[in-house]
Amino acid sequence: MQYVSTRGSAPALGFEDVTLAGLASDGGLYVPESWPQFSAADIRALAGLSYVETAVRVMAPFVAGSLSEEELRDLCTAAYGRFSHDAVTPLVQLDNRHWMLELFHGPTLAFKDVALQLLGQLFERFLSRRDDHLTIVGATSGDTGSAAIDAVAGREKVDIFMLHPEGRVSDVQRRQMTTVLAPNVYNIAIDGSFDDAQALVKRMFNDADFKARFNLSAVNSINWARLMAQVVYYFYAAVRLGAPDRPIAFSVPTGNFGDVFAGYVASKMGLPVARLVVATNVNDILHRALSEGDYSQGQVVPTATPSMDIQVSSNFERLLFDAGGRDGVALAQQMQGFEASKAMRLTNAQREGAANLFTSARIDADGMTMAMRWAFDAAGQVIDPHSAIGLAAAREADIDPSIPVVTLATAHAAKFRDAVERATGTRPPLPARVGDLFAREESYAKLPGTFEAVTAYVAERATPRG
Repeated sequence: MQYVSTRGSAPALGFEDVTLAGLASDGGLYVPESWPQFSAADIRALAGLSYVETAVRVMAPFVAGSLSEEELRDLCTAAYGRFSHDAVTPLVQLDNRHWMLELFHGPTLAFKDVALQLLGQLFERFLSRRDDHLTIVGATSGDTGSAAIDAVAGREKVDIFMLHPEGRVSDVQRRQMTTVLAPNVYNIAIDGSFDDAQALVKRMFNDADFKARFNLSAVNSINWARLMAQVVYYFYAAVRLGAPDRPIAFSVPTGNFGDVFAGYVASKMGLPVARLVVATNVNDILHRALSEGDYSQGQVVPTATPSMDIQVSSNFERLLFDAGGRDGVALAQQMQGFEASKAMRLTNAQREGAANLFTSARIDADGMTMAMRWAFDAAGQVIDPHSAIGLAAAREADIDPSIPVVTLATAHAAKFRDAVERATGTRPPLPARVGDLFAREESYAKLPGTFEAVTAYVAERATPRG
């Protein structure tokens, strides 16, 4: 399997090189040269398989040439052995047509664990094959940071520098990052928003001098391997609800577009996905782009769903590339225009390509609260605010009533205790495996959100290229 850049001028790479590189050298994102195809019989054969075996079947085409099936199975077994539920991503029924796919049974209580536990294993496997050291630089709106840190803490040949917007993540999210005191872990709180943090990370990757000094890689969903791992749970859930003999719809609380793009990939592979509902909060750039063709950056509004407080969705570029005809040169010009002006219009081809599968909804604070109360009162489920955004969008979506709708539950309610308590009157306790979180020592740097300050901090502590 070879991978190409969405911006058309970076060399095609195999899976191992794409995983270690993260971002393409031309500033684009890697996608497979073509989508693997699963027949109805292939999908039917997934019925009854464990999560690990489902993962091996779904991901095998993407890693071809870099990992054997047995190597992939070993890595998946190690990655998912730390989850607290045997199903890894269990389904919970809410009523006659609505389901929740619980993605928060990993070590840091968020959906990011599903991909990042595997990515940590992949980094270690690939780095063991070469005499090299990796400097991971990432930005987080809350959950990616803790999941990535947990996945690579203490691993040889890897340092991780994680930026988060100071004061704009929950206390649980922050502590899950800053209480990991491994010598290869560096937490940085910057003065600014998540978009500011992500822009700094992208600039580091695009700075030729800085990149020449350090072997940079990414754990954000710009890294294809992370997105690939998320494709698995769409197959796992859909097969349990009747696929391929029945279409399934999914509603996804969305900030950076990676999780919902994984559903798009599953559809391109042959999974009968009826609709993908892109659920945004009031930071609604994706809703405006999909409903009106207007991809224009607004001001980030802090909300009770901080992981979605984003106005530039990195993975949207992958959809624009694929839905718009895979013209990398044209997309590079389009994205460069957006980066300069913070605004762009989707082309007709991009809008039409997206409209075949996607719908969207903007859910405000009241809609979020009502969804949390409904889940609690009607189904006895305590859900986090992000999952509630997805559920609210699912319940208002215009989808054939005969089609099951699965909302992705992206985080454990205890990560957002204050918001959950305000909505439901119930304060969810932290699971026992992280119960001493507030007794642990914290360690992190506070830096201004400038390229000079952050790169100086990283350069002082990172291992240079050999």
